[in-house]
Amino acid sequence: MSRIAVLGTGAMGFRVAQNLIHANHQVVVYNRTADKVMALVNQGAAYAATPKEAAEQAEIVISMVTDSNASRGIWLDQETGAVMGLKEDAIAIESSTLTVDWVKGLGVEILNRGVAFLDAPIVGSRPQADAGKLIYLVGGKGETLTQAQNILLSAGASTIHHVGDIGQGMAMKLAVNALFGIQVAALAEIIGMLNKNGINAAKAMECLGDLPVISPAAKNAGKLMLMDNHSPMFPIDLVEKDFRYMAQTAEAVDAPTPASNAIRDIYLNAIALGYGKENITGVVRLFM
Repeated sequence: MSRIAVLGTGAMGFRVAQNLIHANHQVVVYNRTADKVMALVNQGAAYAATPKEAAEQAEIVISMVTDSNASRGIWLDQETGAVMGLKEDAIAIESSTLTVDWVKGLGVEILNRGVAFLDAPIVGSRPQADAGKLIYLVGGKGETLTQAQNILLSAGASTIHHVGDIGQGMAMKLAVNALFGIQVAALAEIIGMLNKNGINAAKAMECLGDLPVISPAAKNAGKLMLMDNHSPMFPIDLVEKDFRYMAQTAEAVDAPTPASNAIRDIYLNAIALGYGKENITGVVRLFM
């Protein structure tokens, strides 16, 4: 049984912490909005008032926050940042979806303090977290991953891929999210075109779903479009953020990404029309 700090208890961080509690680990939780941790405290977690305080109590420190700015604040704030409280034998794990440049910089900061570090973003959403079917894409040293592997499994992983060095796990996660976002926007566009040709959306998905041209993830997104169910599992605001981070990552290595850039504009349009808080499948509203 390990003592683990979870920094950030939004939709995914909450579930990661809850899974760790159910696996009988001692869990310390921090969230910028303190009332969001009370349900976890009621399940046995300890509450920390700052990331530093949480890190001081933990062997493993996992961050799960919205973006690179939030990650910077939670780790490196001069007074309350988690790095100020890390023990020398601790392992720091960044599981948010962030820019590759930031994760590499964070890795340098943490490694320079003599602490092991992994970037380990997660593929999957709330249902996968609840079912223990998350996929981790990990960058960092193999021996560090070996030490942390059982913790990631307890957090809800069914599969763990060691992608490579620090930052490469994050690059893979941005690629995965971009590929998914491209598929969903393309499917929404196709359904809209077919609908305006007199083929209703249900019939369109029935046909497409039987063909090898559609991925299981896109097929599931299509089902949600049919039900007009856009409850946020992967909100459009975050989809656009990940496309933006993908563009920054590609630009840094002079990799052209014209398809991703074009699709990002579709999600920006959805945000401008007020759909930013809806699930990624809400992009279908632009085409129906």
